[in-house]
Amino acid sequence: MSLQISNRAIALKPSASIAAKKMVSDLQAQGHKIVDLTIGEPDIQTPDHIVEAAFAAMKAGDTHYTPSAGTPALRAAIAAHINREKGLPAKPENIAVGCGAKQLIFEVFSATLNEGDEVIVPAPYWVSYPDLATLHGGKPVVVICAEEVGFKITPAALEAAITEKTRWLVLNTPNNPSGAIYSRDDLSALGEVLRRHPNVWVMTDEIYEYLSYHDERAPSLIEIVPSLFERAIIINGMSKAYAMTGWRIGYAAGPKALIEVIVKMLSQSTTCASSISQAAAAAALTGDQTCVREAAEMYRRRRDRMVEILSDAPGLSPRAPSGAFYLFISVANLIGKSTPDGKELRTDLDVSLYLLEQAKVAVLDGSAYGVSPYLRLSFAASMQAVESGSQAIVAAVKALC
Repeated sequence: MSLQISNRAIALKPSASIAAKKMVSDLQAQGHKIVDLTIGEPDIQTPDHIVEAAFAAMKAGDTHYTPSAGTPALRAAIAAHINREKGLPAKPENIAVGCGAKQLIFEVFSATLNEGDEVIVPAPYWVSYPDLATLHGGKPVVVICAEEVGFKITPAALEAAITEKTRWLVLNTPNNPSGAIYSRDDLSALGEVLRRHPNVWVMTDEIYEYLSYHDERAPSLIEIVPSLFERAIIINGMSKAYAMTGWRIGYAAGPKALIEVIVKMLSQSTTCASSISQAAAAAALTGDQTCVREAAEMYRRRRDRMVEILSDAPGLSPRAPSGAFYLFISVANLIGKSTPDGKELRTDLDVSLYLLEQAKVAVLDGSAYGVSPYLRLSFAASMQAVESGSQAIVAAVKALC
């Protein structure tokens, strides 16, 4: 009997960023020297005091199953963090810990979406939002947010997108891929719209919260409009701020009733996140935060250097992002140009492939993020990679005719 694959699994696309990383790894394994500016992963090591907390947990025998919601220590640390930073009345019962932020988004949609429910997704968006909604029977309603409005959804655009079927608004700030940060005024205005639509819930993805280049922390919609806390879920995790991508710890914060359903889903999937990683995460949240501020400053320097170099490329006008660690650059002026071997560039995917072949630099095309023609370049890579990759891109662009 042949294997029968479900229609949902067939329709599901692989993560564009993970697929790109695999392509780069394959090319490097074949002996090609590729500068990888695709992946959103800090190139620095997890801070020592966090690693030491993991060692201590293992030596103390903390190597067993934990409650599906997460350890009491970590849930308390997360709740205290939210109380302290956002002034919200979070308690441990409002927290669910998972194997990364992506898993919690998956579980939220699994717990709440029925066939045909609509999920408003401002574009440019992180690649997984629409696919995760679709996987659970939802219908992504993509709202294009142009560069002219700072890549941010406006109150008028949000109002126009809401229907009687709208279940969720997904708001990612700082944004991947654009780096846009919603100001307090932006969030207050969106909150006014949401007040008029009490059946619409809000998912705020705040994974880049501390990678803000104007303030120490990007504001959260729920802290600006705290009345939304009863119909919102905050998604966050340890991967970006603490360079803990491989530790796989994310968390969701929201109303107790929804958290209980998410925990039930977790109990039937992963059982719990790693006990060792949870101990490390608790130490990260309760320990010295100097490492977070130093990392943000390091990314700022890399951002500025990338913008400086790419500004020399004819046809490119890079904007310094307000947060996260990506440049999202329009390549509209390159569309229609020809490569040295005579191939016409018709899409941003063509441009990204040209840069891979000509400059040996891997970047991601904007179509993966819902807006074209753009490229996303990560400056989470080393300064050497930022400089050499950017310089190679400039040379490749100058070679177009």
